[in-house]
Amino acid sequence: MNIDDLVNNILDSYNQYGLINRSDEENFPNRQNVVKILQDLEFLIFPGFKYAEEITPTNLPYITGLKVNSIIAQLTREIQKALIYTGQQFKPEEKIQDKHCFKLAEKTAIVLIKEIPEIRRLMSLDVKAGNLGDPAAKSDEEIILSYPGLEAILVHRIAHFLFKCGVPLIPRIMSEHVHGKTGIDIHPGATIGESFFMDHGTGIVIGETCIIGNNVKIYQGVTLGALSVKKNLQNKKRHPTIEDNVTIYANATILGGDTIIGKNSIIGGNTWVTKSVPADTVITQ
Repeated sequence: MNIDDLVNNILDSYNQYGLINRSDEENFPNRQNVVKILQDLEFLIFPGFKYAEEITPTNLPYITGLKVNSIIAQLTREIQKALIYTGQQFKPEEKIQDKHCFKLAEKTAIVLIKEIPEIRRLMSLDVKAGNLGDPAAKSDEEIILSYPGLEAILVHRIAHFLFKCGVPLIPRIMSEHVHGKTGIDIHPGATIGESFFMDHGTGIVIGETCIIGNNVKIYQGVTLGALSVKKNLQNKKRHPTIEDNVTIYANATILGGDTIIGKNSIIGGNTWVTKSVPADTVITQ
């Protein structure tokens, strides 16, 4: 079999199985473009920490302006593609208006930029929670530079905002990108309060309908999951609620949409919890 035959076999599979992201108006968001947008957003939230760009008081306004304009332009395009593609998937009988999708996408991108100061406020609290919650931490800067849990919650706060705005596909691309980097899997639909800290972080799973309050601390391997993964439960609350000031130690598993962990409780390591726990409770094996 020669090279031409090999190429033709691959081309035949494109026709037979589909799954192609074409460059025409019917394509869907490009993962590489979304990751680049995410990197620019991370710069706006922690300037000078994540990527090798020299920051001075003189050039910071200029660089910030460049990033903002780049994010709006690129994110608008990717959201527009997501809206068109999703609309065609779920309502193929309707003609999707590119112009309408563009306006909606641009509005969403601008609203996200407007939200950056609030995301920075939340992240400053997450950084402080990490420093206070880990005796090994020496400074806020160390948390920002090196803690995978902080990067995961940073991306989540961006993805969750877009998720709440109704943006399809892109929030999940963001969350799965950081999942691959950190080993921390947070669905963009999960609601997470202030001063959240994941120590070590590897293997943490937080489901789509999970609700987490303020000042919650979670260790590696924790699963906040569903009791059932049946498809007909898609629009139901499937994941637990964790109230304020709760600590969940390594490899604990908490399941179920009706499960509530009350305020100030401690869930010990390697425990399995499928029923609600009152406030001020300690659960161990």
